[in-house]
Amino acid sequence: MPKHSNVRAWSETVTLPTHETGAPNPNPMFLEKRVYQGSSGVVYPYPVIDKVEDTPVLREWTAVFLENDILELMILPELGGRLHRAFDKTNDYRVVYHNHVIKPALVGLTGPWISGGIEFNWPQHHRPSTYEPVDWCIEEHADGSRTVWCAENEIMFRQRGRHGFHLEPGRASFDVVVRLSNPGEQSGTFLWWANPAVHVNDDYQSVFPADVHAVMDHGKRDVSSFPIATGTYYKKNYAPGTDISRYKNIPVPTSYMAYHSDYNFVGCYDHAANAGMLHVANHHVVPGKKQWTWGNGEFGVAWDRQLTEVDGPYIELMCGAFTDNQPDFTWLKPGEEKRFTQTFLSYQGIGPASNASRDWVIRLSTDIPGKATLGVYAVAGGNANLELWHTPTPPASRHNAKNLHIHAIDRPIDSVARKGFDQMLSLPAGGFWTETVALTDGFLPSELTLRLVSGDRKAVLLSFSTQPADKPAIP
Repeated sequence: MPKHSNVRAWSETVTLPTHETGAPNPNPMFLEKRVYQGSSGVVYPYPVIDKVEDTPVLREWTAVFLENDILELMILPELGGRLHRAFDKTNDYRVVYHNHVIKPALVGLTGPWISGGIEFNWPQHHRPSTYEPVDWCIEEHADGSRTVWCAENEIMFRQRGRHGFHLEPGRASFDVVVRLSNPGEQSGTFLWWANPAVHVNDDYQSVFPADVHAVMDHGKRDVSSFPIATGTYYKKNYAPGTDISRYKNIPVPTSYMAYHSDYNFVGCYDHAANAGMLHVANHHVVPGKKQWTWGNGEFGVAWDRQLTEVDGPYIELMCGAFTDNQPDFTWLKPGEEKRFTQTFLSYQGIGPASNASRDWVIRLSTDIPGKATLGVYAVAGGNANLELWHTPTPPASRHNAKNLHIHAIDRPIDSVARKGFDQMLSLPAGGFWTETVALTDGFLPSELTLRLVSGDRKAVLLSFSTQPADKPAIP
């Protein structure tokens, strides 16, 4: 594989059209009885801002950049340490929603909130300091990687938070390294949801893992089957069946969160651009997988105008730590620090992901009768072998759909399994491979396993097993 240059990191002043906000209210606002995002709307001692100017002006902002051979990132530490832009240079793809104007609306916990990029909601949702500056620095590493750290001591719960954007040479991904601590003498609560926004259109699809058969509203107040909704959800009747993974099919403002998943990823795919974004993290630590949209109806179009000038609609794909629903909170004991990492990657060329890791993305589709479409995307490049197996379901398990879903991620390659395809691959960073193959006689679409194994075949890098036709009943 070719040698990649070191990551570049620098800061500069950028000029962006900005709708300025009014002065903070000098009177303390407690708002302890306000309900906000399903929990308390208390903000004290943060001030509240209740005015946004109608006409934009050109304003200078400090921007911090990270760049390798594949990705360029732009971070705005003066706006809560958010990622403002992520660009894949290999295909001119905007990995996250790039809003070309700073146009806040009064929907944040303390007032101003802007759309786009990746916002980090902590210790409350939306982040109290989402429109305030945080401290930042650039850290260089011996391996050529760089980290941009953003940090603050928040004043509502007196907690400390740091998140570092870590970019390595020759990778189509970046890590967000999170450190949350409680320096006080009393236990406190927090939530953490990374909030990436992505551009949407009629060819957009949200990609949730195949074992997500049900999604839930805030507080698990309502539930819908997924991806095909068959009943009423958010007062919209989707009968007899509507694919709500598609933006074009959701006309009203809608949230949904995965009821359960044993996979480590969630993301999206733009079929027109033949590219998408994925979030990867340990699902035992970061289980939350959520989509939010304003909807594509008149109400949603009005909010598009409210939040941007020219960049159009977006969807949020929130990724929550320590919980799978909002507004659940997590305890931080005195002196405790919680650490975890979230990886965001760009991928292309293979269609919606079936499974993903920090290094690889694979796809297995049986949409074409009698055939299987296979795909592999290399985040960092490397050699691997792709295998397609027929993995029959044990007879004792065929009548237990719930059990099948528990074990469907990686069905064993045992003595009754048959290999139907084997391909050695050597891919550069950001490279992909795809092929449609005929299924061997007796290979059932619901009993297939795709495995990506190391070049020496000693380790399974990633695998995916197709789901049974009969899904469990929604909870």
